[in-house]
Amino acid sequence: MARFLPPLLILGMAWALWSGHGEPLIVAFGVLSCLAVLGIAARMERIAGTEPLDYGLALRSLGYLPWLLMEIVKANLDVAKRVVASDPGIDSHLIRTQSSQQTELGRVIYANSITLTPGTITLDLRGSDILVHALTRSAAAGVQQGEMDRRVTQLERGT
Repeated sequence: MARFLPPLLILGMAWALWSGHGEPLIVAFGVLSCLAVLGIAARMERIAGTEPLDYGLALRSLGYLPWLLMEIVKANLDVAKRVVASDPGIDSHLIRTQSSQQTELGRVIYANSITLTPGTITLDLRGSDILVHALTRSAAAGVQQGEMDRRVTQLERGT
């Protein structure tokens, strides 16, 4: 039971900060939502499972998120430029890349980061093998250069 308290407090604080409501009915719905999330997580064995929770990941993500947001903005500008151009220069590619993350969570963060960046989408994730569709050669090269992979690995390991 003590293992459920920290995640419940984090979920409750996040809900309270993001909702901005204090009406009893809305707060009751917020409490029920937090308990439902904990129930689903417990059912998935993310809380009571053998893999320990890494609360430091949330703090480390504060260093990763600004970089990711900048990459998303740059990719958005590139895709927007191609949409309005008379010759968009679209040359889509399917590429396979390897992730260097050690945990399933790390690999999922990496795959989702690829998908969040416009012009690329993760199609398949099996073990450390990732299949990516890239809209352009430069987007494919960006994935293959491995900067995002390296940053997600740092995020995962805390180095």
